[in-house]
Amino acid sequence: MASSPCGNTNFDSGLEIKTRSVEQTLIPLVSQITTLINHKDKPNKSERTLAAIHRVGQAVSVAVGRFVAVGEAIASENQELKDEMGQACFEARRAGDAIAQLTDAGSPFPSQSEGCGTLFNDRTGMVKAARLLLSSVTKVLVLADRIVIKQIITSRNKVLVTLDHLERVSTFQEFVQIFSQFGNEMVEFAHLTGDRQNDLKDEKKKARMAAARAVLEKCTMMLLTASKTCLRHPDCESARINKDAVFQRMRCALEQVIEIVTEARSCGENKILPASIYNGIKDFKSNVEGLRENLYTLSPQSMGGQLEALVERTEDFTDSAYTSHEQRQAILGLCQLARQDTQQLVHAWVEAQSVHAKEATEGMEVAILKTCQSLNDLRRELHKVTVCRTTDLLKVHGEHLPLRALKAAGAEGNLEAVAEYSRTLTEQKEQLVETCRLLCHVSGTEPLEITCIHAEETFHVIGPQIISAAQTLALHPSSKIAKENLEVFCEAWESQLCDMALLLREINDVFEEKRSYLSLPRAGKHTANLKTAKAVKLDAEEQSSMAKLGLELRLLSSDVETEVEKWEEQEHDIVRQSQSLASMAYTMYLFTRGEGLLKTTLDLFHQAEVLSEEGLQLCSSFRTFSTQLVDEEKSVVMTEMEKVVAFCQQLQMGGKTPEQGKTATFQKVDSSIQATRGILTVVLYLLPFCNKLNKKYKSERSSLGSPQDWRERQDASTPVKEEGALHIKNSNSFGVKCLEQHIAGLNILESK
Repeated sequence: MASSPCGNTNFDSGLEIKTRSVEQTLIPLVSQITTLINHKDKPNKSERTLAAIHRVGQAVSVAVGRFVAVGEAIASENQELKDEMGQACFEARRAGDAIAQLTDAGSPFPSQSEGCGTLFNDRTGMVKAARLLLSSVTKVLVLADRIVIKQIITSRNKVLVTLDHLERVSTFQEFVQIFSQFGNEMVEFAHLTGDRQNDLKDEKKKARMAAARAVLEKCTMMLLTASKTCLRHPDCESARINKDAVFQRMRCALEQVIEIVTEARSCGENKILPASIYNGIKDFKSNVEGLRENLYTLSPQSMGGQLEALVERTEDFTDSAYTSHEQRQAILGLCQLARQDTQQLVHAWVEAQSVHAKEATEGMEVAILKTCQSLNDLRRELHKVTVCRTTDLLKVHGEHLPLRALKAAGAEGNLEAVAEYSRTLTEQKEQLVETCRLLCHVSGTEPLEITCIHAEETFHVIGPQIISAAQTLALHPSSKIAKENLEVFCEAWESQLCDMALLLREINDVFEEKRSYLSLPRAGKHTANLKTAKAVKLDAEEQSSMAKLGLELRLLSSDVETEVEKWEEQEHDIVRQSQSLASMAYTMYLFTRGEGLLKTTLDLFHQAEVLSEEGLQLCSSFRTFSTQLVDEEKSVVMTEMEKVVAFCQQLQMGGKTPEQGKTATFQKVDSSIQATRGILTVVLYLLPFCNKLNKKYKSERSSLGSPQDWRERQDASTPVKEEGALHIKNSNSFGVKCLEQHIAGLNILESK
């Protein structure tokens, strides 16, 4: 039995593993048990092997004993789980003892000729004990996880009770006292949900949790100022509307968190993501390419209907008033091309079925390739339109002109001007909401789709809240708290625009990664140049040996991305090409884990060739950059650049070298990743070095006649302070420090 025993374990129906912590806890146990069972397949065992098996068995038993002790302690503190936890701990202890006995020869390590009742002649008993142990340990872990869920629910309930009290307060003194308690409870809730978010395995649930927690982060400060404004102006209708909207949004976000952690099937959980064009293209292409395997699974009529449904979704682009005439015509033209190619495919398909063909004909193969290409072109055009529109919109809205005008009009008490600028802001809000929908269409992953929906909802809600806050200020222009309240909502709007810029960047990254994959050759008769190569996947053992090397590749690609973010000129060729290298290296890292877009060794080798070409382009950019340097700096850049050239040539030569057999293929994989690691290591050294020289050159060029004077003034020059790169907030705690500061500063609230 060479496979892991956990694959055959009959777990109880409620024991699905949903968190990384439970999964990671089980991995070493599964590994040790697998080792014990697999040794049965080796008939000749040395004394050293027997001793090792004995030690593993005893180690498992001791570890289970400690584990059970913790489980029993949890049971004693949580009466509602006492019976279930007690039974699971009992079964785990019994299974651990059984494994210890089965690996203990009793003498202490007998020879095989003694024939004692151990693992080596009771393999069935070992498998049974292993299954019981894995099942019971998993049950203990899942039961313990219920305690975490219970803590989150209890924390949420406390927050809700205090939230109700806050909503009903009538004096500043009472508000200060209750908000202080509310703040402490929110800090606790923030830590619990942050840990839970990081522990979730399901990326969709993690994205939903992040969205809900982002709402709570922003609404906490809004709740403070909106409540203060309502207390200061109790008869102001717009202030009441502003405050009620914040409380409602916080309650919805709190409920969404509980739906996620308890997996409740409420309306929030059942909400289906809108059908995105990306997913539509992906599904349609999958059906088209599936015709190579089976001509009779689908009907030609259903294929045409699926395409029309896909084309209909593009109306979100073509019907938009903000889509230019040229963009609209390009999208419509590509939709028509996709129709024509699909019609040709259907015609060839019907002909193949009429002669009872068992596989796709040459005519079908050509039509399949053309159809997939036209769909790729359509997706690329939609992505380009969305990126251009979002970028332009962010530039225009980055000036925040309507927000400034609303603040000024409100401070002047000019209700007519507030109404006028409110209409302008509403129009911008509709533009942003529509753009978020387009981003959702091309996002490429479900977590990013969820983030797009969150951005759309945020703009939709905050827009009216800004208007009501501006109306309140216009009615009370001398009110400091009304002015502060409007400022808080405007900051939330600006923050969401920044988040939208980050979202656009992530969607672009996904698109670039998938676009590089689209150029990979597919094994088959339409790739004649590769027909002698065999596409294989790494097995579990090979992936394990690749894990360390792959992790190094992951860390290097992350470091490269960090360094390129420090460049002021983000459009510089060096920056762009380095980012491309890091992205391709990351896909190779995912391959070592059996994940990502590279499925076979052929995919990996082709990606390595593409990476080498990009590396040589980067060398050309470094060479051009070095022409402006003085001799010493130029020598350093050229020397390091030659190392990159050597690694790129190694990748290209390896790609042209055919491999025969599994061992040769594995060695070629190892060589490709080693060379890629070498390229990234050199690039990681050159990026900060060239960035520093680039900044210095730009600074000196404005005051010196030529670069040759650098060396003379190097000692006297003042280092240029680097601007920090744009960072995404740590997800471990939403606004905890900020919230704690608000709580500490509550004593300055004025009751007048």
